Amino acid sequence: MKLLPMNLLNDGGPLFMYTILITLIICVLLTIVVLIKSDKNDKGLKLIKSISLFALVWGFLGMMLGLMGAFQALSISSGFSTKILAGGLKICLYSPIFGSLTFLIARLGIIGIILKQK
Repeated sequence: MKLLPMNLLNDGGPLFMYTILITLIICVLLTIVVLIKSDKNDKGLKLIKSISLFALVWGFLGMMLGLMGAFQALSISSGFSTKILAGGLKICLYSPIFGSLTFLIARLGIIGIILKQK
């Protein structure tokens, strides 16, 4: 029996999904480190912002490349089913959703860091 999250990571494009997962782990670890240690020059805060923004943009890049491949395949084929098209569109949305989720989690960490500093 396969785990549901692993299927989602593989279905959404392993290159994009696993990269976003790594950025999520990095953002969470950096948030914990910055919360434990005082960040006087806000270097950690800027790094979390940059990495989370990278995850968001990387997810949308994955979606765009997936759509380009899907539309290329549709243009080559003589006919297509709306069920296949809808399934492909659903799968192409996995990486931007995961990138957005990573971005939001990192932003919650940033809010926590800012609240701790004040």
